[in-house]
Amino acid sequence: MSGVLTPCLVRGGSGLERVAAGVWRLCGNPGRINVFFLEDGEGGVVQFDAGGRVLLPRIRAALAELGSLRRVVLGHAHTDHRGAAPYLEAPVVCHPDEAGDAGGPRGRYWNGLRGLPAPQRWLHRHVLQPRMYDGGPVRVAATVCEGDLVAGFRVLHLPGHAPGLIALIRDRDGLALTSDAFYTVDAWWRDSAPQLPADAWNWDTEQARGSLLRLAELDLSVAWPGHGGPVLGDVGRRLREAL
Repeated sequence: MSGVLTPCLVRGGSGLERVAAGVWRLCGNPGRINVFFLEDGEGGVVQFDAGGRVLLPRIRAALAELGSLRRVVLGHAHTDHRGAAPYLEAPVVCHPDEAGDAGGPRGRYWNGLRGLPAPQRWLHRHVLQPRMYDGGPVRVAATVCEGDLVAGFRVLHLPGHAPGLIALIRDRDGLALTSDAFYTVDAWWRDSAPQLPADAWNWDTEQARGSLLRLAELDLSVAWPGHGGPVLGDVGRRLREAL
């Protein structure tokens, strides 16, 4: 499985990192949110996840370095992953089960805040969601389903954290971009072992467990989550331990 462990190169002032052949990562705060750009072979890129609205200037700087944006694929429609999408002037696609949330106000994150400890609930309700993450409703131009191809990756449906959460899997080198199927950060965004998102963030935690087990059974060399750093080495074992 060559190509996945490409040396990490930083490009330009946006902080882009090349994490695999044809794949660039932008990580931003608050939340250590990952946005990925996939080279499409035609001089443009496909963006996987849109990040929070606060990342918009850096996303635009990244696109100035990488080339034209063909489309934005949402791993799911929570505000910290859809926030910049309305401003990017490119078609937005997602799984059919996320289209309603993508096009609605704020979405499920605002319904789950009651399950958070008081300091986190206050931070998300009054600062992160309204001021940094949410960019408003997203117009969904098309949908993708399991088995569809996106810039050389196949779509894998992993419901649980959100009903229409998807991962992108590149079978030729075992690279997985998994959005929020798991985290490698804790509640305050410090590095952690792989873990399921807390119940307060999940649409259905039991489905999330089943989806993570399904992901763990794949032949993966590296799995990048929506927040924090990657899982390397024996990916399947480490993801099973998260259960």
